[in-house]
Amino acid sequence: MAEFTMELNDEQKEVRDWLHGFAADVIRPAAAEWDEREETPWPVIQEAAKVGIYSLDFYAQQYFDPTGLGIPMAMEELFWGDAGIALSIVGTGLAAVGVLANGTEEQIGTWVPQMYGDAGDVKLAAFCSSEPDAGSDVASMRTRAVYDEAKDEWVINGTKTWATNGGIANVHVVVAVVDPELGSKGHASFIVPPNTPGLSQGQKFKKHGIRASHTAEVILDNVRVPGSCLLGGKEKLDERLARARERAKAGGERVKNAAMATFEASRPAVGAMAVGTARAAYEVALDYATTREQFGRPIIDNQGVAFQLADMRTQIDAARLLVWRASWMAISGKPFTAAEGSMSKLFASETAKKVTAQAIQILGGNGYTREYPVERMHRDSAIYTIFEGTSEIQRLVIARTLSGMPIR
Repeated sequence: MAEFTMELNDEQKEVRDWLHGFAADVIRPAAAEWDEREETPWPVIQEAAKVGIYSLDFYAQQYFDPTGLGIPMAMEELFWGDAGIALSIVGTGLAAVGVLANGTEEQIGTWVPQMYGDAGDVKLAAFCSSEPDAGSDVASMRTRAVYDEAKDEWVINGTKTWATNGGIANVHVVVAVVDPELGSKGHASFIVPPNTPGLSQGQKFKKHGIRASHTAEVILDNVRVPGSCLLGGKEKLDERLARARERAKAGGERVKNAAMATFEASRPAVGAMAVGTARAAYEVALDYATTREQFGRPIIDNQGVAFQLADMRTQIDAARLLVWRASWMAISGKPFTAAEGSMSKLFASETAKKVTAQAIQILGGNGYTREYPVERMHRDSAIYTIFEGTSEIQRLVIARTLSGMPIR
């Protein structure tokens, strides 16, 4: 187990600088265009694949970094470039984490490579959990998966929403109810292979921010997948459901469901995304404040501006500390006894919203126009307090963990 440190090693610094260069030279120049177009930035994703950023190898190297800092460092740099384009590049990773968290070695080896493809044939993946009537309330999920024992197939029916890459992905990972009586404990995750009949894209959403990232509904109409597409396998599922039934009868401890396992693993990474966006806005505001003159002097000479920038930088650094701590704890196998993963996501998300708003204020009228990027950064930052668990849900998770009480 690596000791916790805030100092990147030489290899990590080299990767960080490489990612920063890609974000500065490739992502940022394209950001405004793809935000306006509200389309998946395929040319940028393909360029990321060519240089090795959009690849299973790169993702695995960062995911299994023994310090735990590989993923948050990578996310911060890419999202410093632009949140919408970066999410298009890393969105496949959430589905990959779903397989890594719940799948067998054979399933991981079979499906994760197909989520990325290669530089000559780029693929995408989508993680499908939220539903029109079940976002934070995972117990209300209605998508059903029924086992057809005669054919060793699972039949899936339902509608998913807010799916990044939904409908355009090569591989979909779908969370569905297999035992309605168990509520959220009766869920399982399934791989839906490419070109499976019955899966289609529903509504594509026109969003306030992260417009370059494709977000859509996914319709599942009698989708049949082989038994081997149940993540973890049926034997493991049957054992888990049996334990859940026994504990339900005894009123015992809670059992984590498949979607929650994925979100717990990814929350610090979302915090790192927020840190990247906040840092980008802060840097624009700092540069503007040192060069913009009013009344014959730079506006940073005014305490009202200077103190805002001091607070912005302090909050960004504090957010990064929480994210790195949670990431190190996760890779080290240390339990989140105080919901440290949720803490990192909560604080970093709220920081991004606050810092980007302050950046607009410092730039004044210029900050409110699309000629400067802080307007887009502020719109993008709103998503961090919403997806993969709203700030209110993070507070609920933290409060329940600290108190042990079923707070509602």
